[in-house]
Amino acid sequence: MDMHTVVNGEGAKRGLERVVVGDGRASGVTASDVLAVARGGARVELSKEAVAALAAAREIVDALAAKPDPVYGVSTGFGALATRHISQDLRTQLQRNIVRSHAAGMGPRVEREVVRALMFLRLKTVCSGHTGVRPEVAQTMADVLNAGITPVVHEYGSLGCSGDLAPLSHCALTLMGEGEAEGPDGTVRPAAELLAEHGIQPVELREKEGLALLNGTDGMLGMLIMALADLDTLYKSADITAALSLEALLGTDKVLAPELHAIRPHPGQADSAANMLAVLKGSGLTGHHQDDAPRVQDAYSVRCAPQVAGAGRDTLAHARLVAERELASAVDNPVVLPDGRVESNGNFHGAPVAYVLDFLAIAAADLGSIAERRTDRLLDKNRSHGLPPFLADDAGVDSGLMIAQYTQAALVSELKRLAVPASADSIPSSAMQEDHVSMGWSAARKLRTAVGNLARVIAVELYAATRAVELREGLTPAPATRAVIDAVREAGVGGPGPDRFLAPDLAAAEAFVREGRLVAAAESVTGPLR
Repeated sequence: MDMHTVVNGEGAKRGLERVVVGDGRASGVTASDVLAVARGGARVELSKEAVAALAAAREIVDALAAKPDPVYGVSTGFGALATRHISQDLRTQLQRNIVRSHAAGMGPRVEREVVRALMFLRLKTVCSGHTGVRPEVAQTMADVLNAGITPVVHEYGSLGCSGDLAPLSHCALTLMGEGEAEGPDGTVRPAAELLAEHGIQPVELREKEGLALLNGTDGMLGMLIMALADLDTLYKSADITAALSLEALLGTDKVLAPELHAIRPHPGQADSAANMLAVLKGSGLTGHHQDDAPRVQDAYSVRCAPQVAGAGRDTLAHARLVAERELASAVDNPVVLPDGRVESNGNFHGAPVAYVLDFLAIAAADLGSIAERRTDRLLDKNRSHGLPPFLADDAGVDSGLMIAQYTQAALVSELKRLAVPASADSIPSSAMQEDHVSMGWSAARKLRTAVGNLARVIAVELYAATRAVELREGLTPAPATRAVIDAVREAGVGGPGPDRFLAPDLAAAEAFVREGRLVAAAESVTGPLR
């Protein structure tokens, strides 16, 4: 189960939701719109304003197409072949050929929600009136989404420059009634059959339209938006598990005092500390750090939890800003300007999105790393301040959570590898015409893996911390902690006791985190966390 299942349950409830493209908002669509379409199956409609903008831009392209002067993407070849002027009788073939030749992806299929996001975001740009695509092509894109038809898009084929070319080409191929797609029932079939079943007429592309359907950062942007939604849940979850670990280790909550964080005014740090303090309110376990083995301070993994999680939260805030700007953009090459000019540009370069995708992978790796250190501390009898080795029932006969921490460590090691930036790389293509690329698609793909692994790491800390709190007999946990323990036990995650088959417990804990139930349980006592 991948992290994207976090929102799928909510999406099912939104089945009748409607998203209107081009309704006069400056950005065209919002991140919530993208999630509603990609994960919730919301219906897509074109506004009257969008149809008018499409028609106006098309008139400009048609006028240029009728002139003898070559215009890139309208009456020329593409990329390194842009020097050839294409006669009118070959232009339909030219647009059809660019889609067919660029639909060259390889590897496993990407997830349905990713394909729906990139199709919807491409439709958003098409409807901006800057691409020159006819209204009927845009309507066909909406019809395919509404029919639940999902083009088969492969893992490899985008360098994140000139847009996500191969992934978008596979989507455009479906609009032409070619290639393969997945139907609403999950079965992959020829696209022509699926279109016919749903009464959708395949499009015959005209001047510039093939190019306009391929030239966008839509895949990497869609994955960024979904990652931001998932990470919002995970950062709150990590604050909760950090608080539970502090509690189980008999740590002090004094380090979470607002006045300490006010003198280093990073907003994410203050939010994280406030969340932990809210979860710990009323705990009978905190403040016992001087009882049996006096210690002046808690370890960094406990004491500095808000600083690390807070830095990640601030990274999320920057990434949201980039996503909002990209959502407000019309990414194509060439673009149709309001004054009638059709101009080449470099707005398709994915660097802004690629960078923040990599930033988020780095932050996720560090959040996972500090969570693993807290887990290891809970399991080590020399550092856990009175807890049994590995939280085992009968240490020696029982191994407790020893290998659960192995699994967590393996996940953290993988997170560190995934934190290596894809955007630091570039490889030339198209006969050196496209000699610097962003690798943003690759950054997005590895971030999806990182988000899924982070959820698992947090789940292991939750499993260990709830068990450890329950082993502190005679001490009363915070009400929020008690609510979390009750909810996670009800979800099928077992508590202390003799060794048992752990994988089902860990899977249940993972689902509990992914689906937002951990946050919901804590918030049932604390109110909304930041």
